[in-house]
Amino acid sequence: MKKSVFAASTALGLAFAPVVQAQEVTLTLSHWVPPVHTVDTLGMVPWAQSIAEESNGRIQVDIYPAQQLGAAPDHYDMARDGVVDISFINPGYQAGRFPIIAAAELPFLVSNGTSASRALHEWYAQYAEQEMGDVHVCLVHLHEPGTFHATRGPIAGPDDFAGMNVRPPQGTIARLISNMGASPVQVPVPEMREILSSGGADVTSGPWNSLRLFGVEDIVTHHLDLPLYSVAFVWAINLDVYNNLSDENRAVIDHHCTPEWSERVSTPWAMQEREARPYFVETEGHTMYTPNAEQLAQWQELSQELRAEWATNATAAGLADPAAALADLEARLVAADGAYQP
Repeated sequence: MKKSVFAASTALGLAFAPVVQAQEVTLTLSHWVPPVHTVDTLGMVPWAQSIAEESNGRIQVDIYPAQQLGAAPDHYDMARDGVVDISFINPGYQAGRFPIIAAAELPFLVSNGTSASRALHEWYAQYAEQEMGDVHVCLVHLHEPGTFHATRGPIAGPDDFAGMNVRPPQGTIARLISNMGASPVQVPVPEMREILSSGGADVTSGPWNSLRLFGVEDIVTHHLDLPLYSVAFVWAINLDVYNNLSDENRAVIDHHCTPEWSERVSTPWAMQEREARPYFVETEGHTMYTPNAEQLAQWQELSQELRAEWATNATAAGLADPAAALADLEARLVAADGAYQP
């Protein structure tokens, strides 16, 4: 079922306000998380309402949650091909396809999903046309740092995962899983409970509240207490749809495709994830594992391997100076108070 978000005057108001223009455009926004997810209710819905209000009712955004219009990994192509007008994308669901933005997937990079999202949007604006030129990139943001959650322990150091099947959140962490002797099981988050309950995976990844939202807190009761990684998300608009908007309507959309809006749509989600961690700390039956100094050094060493891999892949994709690009991203994160803090 779609969510129709349209801020219009009442019928009585319309009768006495002929200056209010009729709706001209209805845009479909597709995503793959539940309709109760905070990125929908406190991100997409206010975003769509603001567009309707600023356009004086000319633009309506209808939101289709929970993979109604297509599977999670297909959402980039859905926007590109015009299956939907706007889509919510995890680029890491198609590992290797978008090697530049994969920098945001590296471990030990960000400290939050709020101000770090604004910094990431500003950084990726330099490369969006190069890497995602067949869509219009609107928003770019992160979720609050996530970690690993398992059906058994211990899981404090990389060696503890040897032989386990692990669901990664994106392509870079899939490489981390392989490098630590485990096997990645590529399943998008809406299918997380099924793969864990069937025994097809021993470990999943995610920020804290996602375990409750997707109903796996009773399955994964062992947790690596380490803010390890984040996931980059992109809101993409079909190019023809964007280019065919009137100048007036395109200006409204542009005003809602900014670093400030990237931070705004990600903040309630980040706060919810951050506030969920104490539940697992305090709930009986859940075990937290904090790496010791030696284990933390092992995690850091694996992270450096991934950074080298990222540089190689980004170079192959045409990025002239990956070291400078990554240093620029890290500097922007530091300036925004969004960089990882040991």
